[in-house]
Amino acid sequence: MMRRIHHVGIVVERLTDAYAFYRDVLGLPVVREAEIADQGVRAALLAAGDSEIELLEPTGPDTSVGRFLAKRGEGLHHLCFETANVGASLTELHARGVRMLDTTPRAGLAGQIGFLHPSACSGVLVELATPPGPPAAEERASPLRLKRLVIGAEDVPATANIFQSLFGFSEVAMNGGPRVMLAVGRGSLLVVPAHEVGGTAGMVALSFVAEDFSALTAALRKANTPRLDGTGEVTVEPAGSHGVHLHISRYPFP
Repeated sequence: MMRRIHHVGIVVERLTDAYAFYRDVLGLPVVREAEIADQGVRAALLAAGDSEIELLEPTGPDTSVGRFLAKRGEGLHHLCFETANVGASLTELHARGVRMLDTTPRAGLAGQIGFLHPSACSGVLVELATPPGPPAAEERASPLRLKRLVIGAEDVPATANIFQSLFGFSEVAMNGGPRVMLAVGRGSLLVVPAHEVGGTAGMVALSFVAEDFSALTAALRKANTPRLDGTGEVTVEPAGSHGVHLHISRYPFP
């Protein structure tokens, strides 16, 4: 039903400031930028392999994204899955009793879109999108590829079951423990106990794979980006990435 993680949305105070990190330091190319009046945002999509990162700047404090920014600050906002027919997907989910924000598609930066209510997906705001043109088969040229989105949950099996039952994702075998990984195209969702991630329920972190890990870490050092350096992974602190926990590894993407 869902082809891939189309994008992950991040609320920022100013697009220009966010570009300085996501475009200029990480090297993610801008795919599209536009002001979307009915959503009250200036938004940009940046390529990250066969997924994208969407940066959202509110056009005013009284917009939905403006209120989010005032309440929570910069950070992860929503998760978008690509579907072949967003209208049919919204109709099917609505018929199944899923709580919706949109029951019919509307125009968005990602194409024809519609949102589910956050309560439908354990507090995660989920968007469905059908992009214009043919589906993306290969990742776009980008030095980073989105590997997974980490979701904190009070009840890990129940949260994973919601995403499986609504969207048909398959479980990826892991080495036991309280975590569940779900495959979404070439990416994945990793559901972890909320107490492991500071008690936060909902989206908590993004994981990327770097094509050239040495170049990536050099760019982070040059920009003085707050981070923790490891042998094969660097963790960018939220203060340096507009409120987002970022984990970037050198390992090949499976």
